[in-house]
Amino acid sequence: MAKARVLNIVATECVPEDDANFNKWYDEVHIPMLFKNKNLKKVTRYKVATQKGEKPRYMAIYEYDTREALNAFPASPEFKAAIEEMQETQKSCKFEIKGATICEPIKTWER
Repeated sequence: MAKARVLNIVATECVPEDDANFNKWYDEVHIPMLFKNKNLKKVTRYKVATQKGEKPRYMAIYEYDTREALNAFPASPEFKAAIEEMQETQKSCKFEIKGATICEPIKTWER
């Protein structure tokens, strides 16, 4: 069984008319730029299935082998380039990060 990874969970929201552009950008530009750094092991994107209230519609779960790998990631040139590119994209595609949290594994159950 694989070791449980450290997670960085990021919640985003975009204006509905920018959904297609936002998802295309996230999948085809943003994630490939971040994956240039070897510390990032896996990314899974989700769209919230049941929308109640003002919660963000999109979640991305970024996985790292260790907390040290996650902590080193923001100082990397790959991360910095991706953030600069993201800031440029936000000028034409209206989205924002609504929250982020880091989670460390306690225990895993599996069938």
